[in-house]
Parts: sequence; structure tokens; C-alpha cells
Amino acid sequence: MRAPARVVLLLVSLLAALLAPAYAQEGFKITYDVDQSRPEKARLNGRIVNERSQDVFEVNVTAEALDTHGRVVARGISYVDARIGRGDSRTFSVSVPTVPGTASFRVVVSSYRTGFSNQGP
Repeated sequence: MRAPARVVLLLVSLLAALLAPAYAQEGFKITYDVDQSRPEKARLNGRIVNERSQDVFEVNVTAEALDTHGRVVARGISYVDARIGRGDSRTFSVSVPTVPGTASFRVVVSSYRTGFSNQGP
């Protein structure tokens, strides 16, 4: 592959990684933008939508920096909210250390509990 073709392929891959929604468990929709203005860490700012039929509680997300082979090279975890009602959304922000070889990022819901908002303590 010639050098200009490689550059175009790399730019297209980076753009797709920055604009595409992240992989998430069934019942959640996650979108995010990547801010790489600080050299020591990337900041992923996004929104999670609870598309499940139940409220979710104690929601956390994990952001991962991936190399060109899809292997995780760095990780960051962020608490989102104590409760996200069904159909509701919340914003989040999570930092991931900058590591040489990072080609893309992914954000997943790493933990939550399910239930209904009218449940007692």
C-alpha cells in the first residue's frame, strides 16, 4: 500500500472512532466525543441513554483506549449517576491515560443494578 493511501486509511479510521457510538450492553445507547487536547490524558465526554424497560441504579462506565488490533492499552472508570430512569439519559465524562499506540476508544456500561423507581429501600 502506498504512503498516501495509508494516510487516508488512518485518517478515516480515526474519524470513525471519534464519531461512532460506542459498544454498549443491550438496553443502553452511548455516544461520546474525544478531547485529546491534554498530552497526558484523553477526556471522553458523552451521554448514556437507558433504553431498558426498568430504571437502572449505581451506573458506571468504563472507557478504554484500544490499539490497532483492538487490544486495551489503557482504561478509565467513571460513576455516572445513582439512578437513570427508563428512557432517561445522563451525561458523563471519563479520563483515559494517553498511551503510545492508541488508535481508538470504546465506552461501555461496566456496572449497574436494575429495578423500578417505586421500590422501597
